[in-house]
Amino acid sequence: MFTEADAVRIATDAHEGQVDRAGKPYIGHPLRVMAALDDAPARMAAVLHDVIEDTHVTADDLRAAGCPAEVVTAVVALSKGDGEAQTDYLARVAANPLAKRVKLADIADNCSPARMAVLDDATRERLTAKYAAARAFLGA
Repeated sequence: MFTEADAVRIATDAHEGQVDRAGKPYIGHPLRVMAALDDAPARMAAVLHDVIEDTHVTADDLRAAGCPAEVVTAVVALSKGDGEAQTDYLARVAANPLAKRVKLADIADNCSPARMAVLDDATRERLTAKYAAARAFLGA
């Protein structure tokens, strides 16, 4: 049976060597998003939410590892494709209730004062507007 620990292991391995804008290990972000949610499917999707988009891990890899179908579907919905319009991406996220919950937790972490403090003014303003528009699109 696939567990939250399995999801954490996959995400940790996949994000190995990646750092965030502050130079800290990237895995901290998915772990914080995971901690903000309270049920196993959401927590699994949260910790895995960037693996397809930002690492070598594929949806097939997650399925082969035994990841529940609803979690894989949410992670796929949360994975923005190269060149994909933001509105198309957000529409897909909004259509999947599990993905939507994870995305809102993802945005909340991305907008945290600690994460925003390390950004230059222009980037902070751009991302603040982007995340506000995403929250509005998702009905938050």
